[in-house]
Amino acid sequence: MNNIDTLIFDFGGVIINLDYTKPVDEFKKLGIFDSKKLYSKKEQTKLFDSLECGQISDENFLNEIRKKSNTNNLELIKKAWNSILLNIPEERVNLLKKLSSKCKIFLLSNTNSIHLNEIISAYGEKKWRNFISIFNDVYFSNQIGMRKPNEDIFFYIIKKNKLDVSKTLFIDDSPQHIKTAKKIGFKTYHLTDKEDIISLFLEKAQ
Repeated sequence: MNNIDTLIFDFGGVIINLDYTKPVDEFKKLGIFDSKKLYSKKEQTKLFDSLECGQISDENFLNEIRKKSNTNNLELIKKAWNSILLNIPEERVNLLKKLSSKCKIFLLSNTNSIHLNEIISAYGEKKWRNFISIFNDVYFSNQIGMRKPNEDIFFYIIKKNKLDVSKTLFIDDSPQHIKTAKKIGFKTYHLTDKEDIISLFLEKAQ
């Protein structure tokens, strides 16, 4: 943590646990057998990009998925899509609180309103408000119309917060996002599936 005064965290796979295999299984039950080609950790189709940038409504997105399925029930499709979401471990929340007393921390996430609404519903509105209040600011792709790994979202957060990239550590679980951040000049850390931010910061504190 030497010479670092700002931390930028990804959300999915870094703070909230995700299961990328679950929606694949759930979509198969609805007759969609190529969902890995539509959406994965490393890449996704334009439909999902549009959803993450807030360029398509939830209903239109679900209807596009419905066309590939054997059901007309949009709630079943939404449930399958939300099955990727798991939990936010309390230990990570406590870590973020500790870090926020030492430096500026931000949340920068590629997400969509379907997932956000599900997370808030599961977490509870009050608890969610308390969670996001830990951060100096939060940036969700669907709310600002930009997404990683495009450079514009990084320059947006730099300009808005007058960040010194040489003193900012960006933590993400997607290599393509790390690549762009590194190119711009951020300090970066690629969090792998076997790692946790808790152990990461314990190591850095030693």
